Amino acid sequence: MTKRCLIIIDLINDYLDRWDADKAARLILNTNTLVTAFRKWRLPVVWVRQEFRPDLSDAFSEMRDNNIKIAIEGTRGAELHAGLEWASSDATIIKKRYSAFFRTELEGLLTGFGAGELVLCGVNTHACIRMAAIDAYQRDFRVILAEECIGSYDEEHARVSLDYMNGKIAKVATVAEIVEDLDPMRSGCRPASETG
Repeated sequence: MTKRCLIIIDLINDYLDRWDADKAARLILNTNTLVTAFRKWRLPVVWVRQEFRPDLSDAFSEMRDNNIKIAIEGTRGAELHAGLEWASSDATIIKKRYSAFFRTELEGLLTGFGAGELVLCGVNTHACIRMAAIDAYQRDFRVILAEECIGSYDEEHARVSLDYMNGKIAKVATVAEIVEDLDPMRSGCRPASETG
């Protein structure tokens, strides 16, 4: 059975603070459900977050050109939302562009885990999620988009992106479907509580 890895992208304060509080809370709750399920079966969880230097020297050209300061290292805004069930044993990747694979150690990390299938959560569906999904697909990973765990401030482009990806680059699945598919009878894993 293909080993799965959960990748959670850009659920940082600077992005989620701009969302409707109820919508952000649902996204966090659903993401935590998957985190709990992956940990139960001892499957890797990777947190990816964007972070830039205060002088924007490593930021997008648009950010530099317009002095847009968001996700700045050392600030609360670049930190993962406090409601997320992050653990120090989880891997964390810092990215500088839309794709979690661009000039990061993510691919090597996933190879080390023996991962073949990636479940993606996070924001924004039409940008960072789409780029990570495409880059994962181009590296021959199977990609699952966790329906209730991805979102965007741009609903129209998010819908178009999902329509484009679903059934081609990735498969959209519900949290319940993903959790059910982690069952040991399907995956060959044993829950953490049984392995000590």
